[in-house]
Amino acid sequence: MGFARTCSVALVGVEGVVVEVQADLEPGIATFALVGLPDKSLTESRDRVRAAIVNSGETWPSKKLTVGLSPASVPKGGSGFDLAVACAVLAAGGRIAPEAIADLMMIGELGLDGRVRPVRGVLPAVLAAADAGYRHVVVPERTTAEAALVPGVAVLGVRSLRQLIAVLNDEPVPEEDAEGDAEGRPDPMLAGLTAPGGGIGTGLATSLGGSAHPAPGAAPGHPDSRDMADVAGQPAARLALEVAAAGGHHVFLKGPPGAGKTMLAERLPGILPPLTRQESLEVTAVHSVAGILPPGRPLVDAPPYCAPHHSATMPSLVGGGSGLPRPGAVSLAHRGVLFLDEAPEFSVRALDALRQPLESGHIIVARAAGVMRLPARFMLVLAANPCPCGRYAVGGGCDCSPTAVRRYQARLSGPLLDRVDLRVDVGPVSRSDLIDHGHGESTAAVAARVRDARARAAARYADTPWRMNCDIPGHEIRTRWHAAPGALHAAERDMERGMLTARGLDRVLRVAWTLADLAAHPRPTAEDIRCALQLRSGFNRGAALAGSTG
Repeated sequence: MGFARTCSVALVGVEGVVVEVQADLEPGIATFALVGLPDKSLTESRDRVRAAIVNSGETWPSKKLTVGLSPASVPKGGSGFDLAVACAVLAAGGRIAPEAIADLMMIGELGLDGRVRPVRGVLPAVLAAADAGYRHVVVPERTTAEAALVPGVAVLGVRSLRQLIAVLNDEPVPEEDAEGDAEGRPDPMLAGLTAPGGGIGTGLATSLGGSAHPAPGAAPGHPDSRDMADVAGQPAARLALEVAAAGGHHVFLKGPPGAGKTMLAERLPGILPPLTRQESLEVTAVHSVAGILPPGRPLVDAPPYCAPHHSATMPSLVGGGSGLPRPGAVSLAHRGVLFLDEAPEFSVRALDALRQPLESGHIIVARAAGVMRLPARFMLVLAANPCPCGRYAVGGGCDCSPTAVRRYQARLSGPLLDRVDLRVDVGPVSRSDLIDHGHGESTAAVAARVRDARARAAARYADTPWRMNCDIPGHEIRTRWHAAPGALHAAERDMERGMLTARGLDRVLRVAWTLADLAAHPRPTAEDIRCALQLRSGFNRGAALAGSTG
């Protein structure tokens, strides 16, 4: 009779639950039972573990074997438990000292040849282990850098089960050749880190939106060469993006085809500041679970950019899938930009599902298999044509009936647009702007102003849990941080006329504070309030939008 235990982690969304893996050997008919609410992929680990142990030169115990995963009430899935199950079985059989693995956290899939293959979600798993007090973690060698991002945890990366057995028994560690070393041969080990099709349209900011610091000598068309200076004209839209980046506000770009809406949105991530350490860990955890973490880049330090196609379903946007839900586009864009091009073409249910995460910064997805809370604090950028043909109110030529125009515009509901801070009409580019315009302001110049504005906001909110203007609750911004005397007359008049809701007033105040930060005003002036109202309503209030970007 033998007993041993070690630990692994079950992922529920981007949160980890520590699972104790127990192995018990008793005399009787040789059987292998795996209990503790495993799913299909975890149940198949019985065959993987047996083959891996035998092909590693060890003896499979000819006894009644029971492996339990505790707590049994937590659903468990995936192949990341293989390494812990194998070591628990070997320790129960006496090949490894049980005390050597009792305080170890093990994460990894086993190949039939005994190699340790990487799995998704290593970072959130190690974070959960560290929170539970574990200080020693064993992971696949390919994910060592990702696991090492967690402070206070000693990480051991192994290539095979043979190597881990040797380390635990203080024996000479055998050499294992790394797969994929041959020239031109893909590395099969990296397959476990990616989800099929998971990375399409979900690249990082540097892969789609460019960077505030382009690579030296980047060729035209290269991702790092995309710059705000490429945008011809559109001063109001450029200002709206700068304000959005400085304060974390949502944007609605409305205009005819070819006006530059997509070009503007793709350059927004480049003017955002780099992620802080905590933000990087949050984003990396989501991308690791989703299987879109770039190989060789364990830490995501740039704001992500996610641009799903308009045929995307509601589960693909907010999260879902069979069994336990998986992160959707709103979570993949956490701390970054979610761009919905041709927004009225999305399903109404999918668009309205964004209303709750826009307010709360997270999404709660309930399914039969469980309830999951996923982070979803993103900047929403909507782009739309004025009508189905796109030529409405731009000089004639529109073939759409008034009913068709109203129906098309009504696909963006009032409650959704009420949560959007900045609404800008992006008009057609004039000949002079397109042909004769010189280079406008570069991404680097705009990004510098954005950083300065965010620094002013962070200093103002230093003694609070908030850092950006978009984070401030309405009651707080109305009572603790006041605008200049008399500055709110225009906003109060709009509320009395029913043109502005209570939520709208709070959002106007947040935008006004962002404009004040960009202009280095100690508090919003009447001009800042008028500009914020104009950016929200789209109506000309006499504010100098064109000159504000300088």
